[in-house]
Amino acid sequence: MKYQSLKNELRKYSSLEKAKKAKRFFKTAPGQYSATDVFIGVTTPEIRRIAKSSMSVSFDVLNQLLLSPIHEERHLAVIILVDKFKASDFSTREKIFRFYLKMKNRINNWDLVDTSAASILGDFSLENNSLNHMNKLIDSKRHWDRRKAIVATHAFIKKGKLDLTFNYAKKILNDKEDLMHKAAGWMLREAGKKNKKSLRMFIHEHGSKMPRTMLRYAIEHFTLIERKKILSSTKG
Repeated sequence: MKYQSLKNELRKYSSLEKAKKAKRFFKTAPGQYSATDVFIGVTTPEIRRIAKSSMSVSFDVLNQLLLSPIHEERHLAVIILVDKFKASDFSTREKIFRFYLKMKNRINNWDLVDTSAASILGDFSLENNSLNHMNKLIDSKRHWDRRKAIVATHAFIKKGKLDLTFNYAKKILNDKEDLMHKAAGWMLREAGKKNKKSLRMFIHEHGSKMPRTMLRYAIEHFTLIERKKILSSTKG
């Protein structure tokens, strides 16, 4: 399938009203994180439907999709990459992983990151027992790269390997980006599902330094009484 065919397919599902809602939801005002993004109003279920019938597209076409300023085109490329990765042998997964890293600057919004980071970056790093690329990303100046790294730890969490999440969360304690606080809190919450004692220990040691958004996300599955106690004891 060619790039223009996929563009046309997305346009079939586009909606001006949905595009307006997406612009508000994704913060597209000047200075906000999606200021340069263009939305045409295609929902994620519709994009996934197109992706299912587009698994055979070439890396050249995926490259074109990712270079597009249209958010839904980049989202389509990311979903296809994840689907292809899950269905492929090691050799193809490695190609997808390398391509993902090459195009990482175009995977530049939270939904694009959250759709792909654990499934490609995390799974491949776990499978190959190598943290080199994730370690570089967590120390990147670009917050989308840092988000990729922390979200990618979800692959490790699923296997009961929690140390990486806690180590990366420490690096985010002083991060200025709210989107990073949310991502770190989310991953800490997921780690807590595997081992609540370890999460409690992390909060006991770092709770007073944690951004409040990160902390609130991390303790969402605690009881109301415990949440109130933690928020009160770590305030200020």
